[in-house]
Amino acid sequence: MIDFFRYNWQVREEWFEWCQQLTLEQLTAQRTGGQGSILFTLFHIIDVEYSWIRAVKGMEDIRVDYAEYDTVEKLKTLSDRWRGEIEDFLTSYNDFSSKEEIYAPWLKMKFPAGEVFLHIISHEIHHTGQLSVWSRELNLKPVSANFIGRSF
Repeated sequence: MIDFFRYNWQVREEWFEWCQQLTLEQLTAQRTGGQGSILFTLFHIIDVEYSWIRAVKGMEDIRVDYAEYDTVEKLKTLSDRWRGEIEDFLTSYNDFSSKEEIYAPWLKMKFPAGEVFLHIISHEIHHTGQLSVWSRELNLKPVSANFIGRSF
């Protein structure tokens, strides 16, 4: 399971690099589908991952204001900071198929931990697919989604 998280983080890093070729106006332009803009979609990916991991850990959700992370550099810094904490937790976690109920306060519902991990992974893959569509709309080559050939 940890390799899928590492895959997502590696692809995310490549999207951050990809973003360097765009202006802030292009990054924040409202687009059809997804979370509305490239930058906000990246923010959403990071925020959702951290919120779910905190839920698995039994911790309170932290509300983060997008306005404080309105550049690629700020988002990358946030992603890097949270990734370290998440990776430390995941490498010590030992039951990724756990049926333990995890409470998501923003939904006021419980879900099996194993499903939560799969949701976190698929959520990011889903949104990076949207980034790929927008990339092509800008006549730019998207980041590769291939899992094969990557090293973690």
